[in-house]
Formats: sequence, C-alpha cells, structure tokens
Amino acid sequence: MSESETTVHKRKTRVGIVVSDKMDKTIVVEHVARVPHPRFKKIVKKSKKYYVHDEKGEAAIGDRVRIVETRPTSKLKRWSLAEVLSH
Repeated sequence: MSESETTVHKRKTRVGIVVSDKMDKTIVVEHVARVPHPRFKKIVKKSKKYYVHDEKGEAAIGDRVRIVETRPTSKLKRWSLAEVLSH
C-alpha cells in the first residue's frame, strides 16, 4: 500500500434500547446480540451496555435507537446517537 492511498474505516453501528437518560447529554443503551455459545453452539443472548453521547437529548427511556462508534468523548463514552428509530 502506497502513501497516496488512504484507508476508509467503516464505523460500527448497533441498535439497542435506551435504559437510562438521567445524565446530561448521555444515555445508556443496552444492545442484545444473539451469538452461538463457543462450546455448545446453542444460540444465546448476550447483552452489553454502551454510554452514548446524545447532544440534543432526543432519546428517552424505552426508545429503540441506532448508535455509531466515534472517537472517545469522555472516560466511558465512545458512541454517539445516530437516530431514534421508535419511541
């Protein structure tokens, strides 16, 4: 790869449910992934919580939202709100 070529990295996106909006400009989104168990190969649900930057305060608890990976905004925030899918 030469110096003139540039690499474009796609940002990761996740869809999840807002579980907390009590912080200022921050929401907590729980993403549930269905993945096969490493040993038994049964499909299991794996959940993870993400701290998400919500500049305008659009999302509320229970909303289904799409989040996108960004540069670190704070100690815990590495995601940003892309859109609110449903209220």
